[in-house]
Amino acid sequence: MSSLRLGVNIDHVATLRQARYATMPESKNAEPDPVAAAAVCERAGAQGIVAHLRSDRRHIQDRDIERLRDNIITKLNLEMGNTPEIVDVALRIVPDEACLVPEKREEVTTEGGLDVVAHRRELEATI
Repeated sequence: MSSLRLGVNIDHVATLRQARYATMPESKNAEPDPVAAAAVCERAGAQGIVAHLRSDRRHIQDRDIERLRDNIITKLNLEMGNTPEIVDVALRIVPDEACLVPEKREEVTTEGGLDVVAHRRELEATI
């Protein structure tokens, strides 16, 4: 198995879309499109696409993850909180890689790391 050298996170592409189309992110005209951005990244040499499906869906949406899974030609790395709802999405989508990350609603973006010692029991159940 070759190691990933460049994975591009497309969350902020979705952040722009959500800001522009806050009331209708599923519109056909909603842009920029994270899946189109992922395709550009792959054509430019990225070996993987990273997307964080947050519990609050503040940027990447379930449909984005589904479309990424169906359209990217490299690897999909799903960043995810350790919640039953998001774990269910991961099990349905089957990303190439999954990365458990901490989530706090007050954060603008994920800050800090996941305290695996403090959350050992919950993480064991998921892993």
